[in-house]
Amino acid sequence: MRGHCILSHGFESGPDATKVTALADVAERLGWTHERPDYTDLDARREVTPLGDVAARIARLQALAQAAAQRGPLVLAGSSLGAYISGHVSRQLPVAGLFLMAPPVVMEGAPPMQAAGVPTSIIHGWHDELIPAAQVVEWAAARDARLLLVNDSHRLSDHVQASAEAFAALLAAL
Repeated sequence: MRGHCILSHGFESGPDATKVTALADVAERLGWTHERPDYTDLDARREVTPLGDVAARIARLQALAQAAAQRGPLVLAGSSLGAYISGHVSRQLPVAGLFLMAPPVVMEGAPPMQAAGVPTSIIHGWHDELIPAAQVVEWAAARDARLLLVNDSHRLSDHVQASAEAFAALLAAL
């Protein structure tokens, strides 16, 4: 086993979402174990914030990541809100790398996205209707992150394979 990947889905998505499923397939093929936490119960808690219970999402990921990090190398990956919480948790414990899809580097009502200084790979759509590409370019540049900008929207639905390939490249480089 090379290590463990925790793949966090986006808001109003789920652990069987197309992109995190594609990443799970890549992890398995490359000899990494993986898990896909389910945050749908927390996303439904709109009385906490319009994006559900983000603090509880962070706490859930942190607990899983803490246990996994004690067993060996850990990579956190996430889409949208899953990317945001992955970045946040990466600062709390040792991670080998981060893979972020459509990361909300600036979110209304939340602190700017932070992340550990570890190998980071990002895929983002030029036409993301929620998170301007320019914000992600600036965020990535400040961290010397690998950044793939694609002709797509926030969902990156036309770039599932490109996301999987970028994730494979990150895992192979670790």
